[in-house]
Formats: sequence, structure tokens, C-alpha cells
Amino acid sequence: MQRSENMWPLQVKLKSKQVTMGRWTQTQWEVDQLLPATADAVEGASVVGLELYKDERANYRLNLDLDNPLLFVVCDEGEDGLPVPMFVTANQNIAAGCLESDQPVFTYPLPKAVGCWIEAYITRHGEQQISAHRRKHIDLRGELKQKRDKRDG
Repeated sequence: MQRSENMWPLQVKLKSKQVTMGRWTQTQWEVDQLLPATADAVEGASVVGLELYKDERANYRLNLDLDNPLLFVVCDEGEDGLPVPMFVTANQNIAAGCLESDQPVFTYPLPKAVGCWIEAYITRHGEQQISAHRRKHIDLRGELKQKRDKRDG
């Protein structure tokens, strides 16, 4: 995996910690380190890619405009039940979709160099308009009243 205009290979290392809630103790995972793949190898780190897509530029812009932009490390469960990093995204909608399908997702503050790279990608390919699709208001009662009036009148 090589760095390109739309791909940045990263080393991701996760760490676990024990958290106590009431009488129960459970293991929680978090991102310990996130470094470029070209940095010195980190023991226990996985090399995964942060890939940018043109149709996700509006979501990258929303993330970059936040006070604390984030990267999202999407994982899968290994055979031993431990999370294994699969890819990194800057699109919170992709991260939310993975969470909804019960994939572990961990956040990490967006490094400035990666933020500049994403900004350059957006600049190179142009801003994408954010569009929200509104449902047309359906006035079922009004439609039924009109049909009744036509029929009766």
C-alpha cells in the first residue's frame, strides 16, 4: 500500500483498558497510536488505509469544519474476539453505518498533516454541495377531502 492522492497508509495500534461500572468490570478498547505507515514500525500495529472518495467530499468538509475533527478507525473482530483495524475514514456517516452494523469503531483526533492532505484533496477536486432531500409533505386528509368534494359536488 503506497501513499497517493487519495490513499494514506497508516499504522494503527489499539490498546485495552479495564473500566469499572458499578460492580462490573469490562474491557474497553481505544486507539493508542496512529502514525504514517512510513514511520518506524510500531509493535502490534496494523497497517490500514485512509482512502478518500470524490463522492464523500461534503462529509470530509463537515468533519474538517468541526472544532475537533476526528478520524474513525473501523475494526472487525478477529478469531480471538479482539478488534482488528480494517480501515480508517474521515467520513462520520461511514463510521455511523459501521456502528449500526455492530462493527467496532474508534475515534482519534485528526492529525494536522492528514487534515491538510484532506483539505488539498477537496481543493483539487472542488467542493461538493451538501444536499438534504426533504420529503414532500403529504396531506392525506386534504387529498381525501378533495376527492369527496369532487364526488359530492
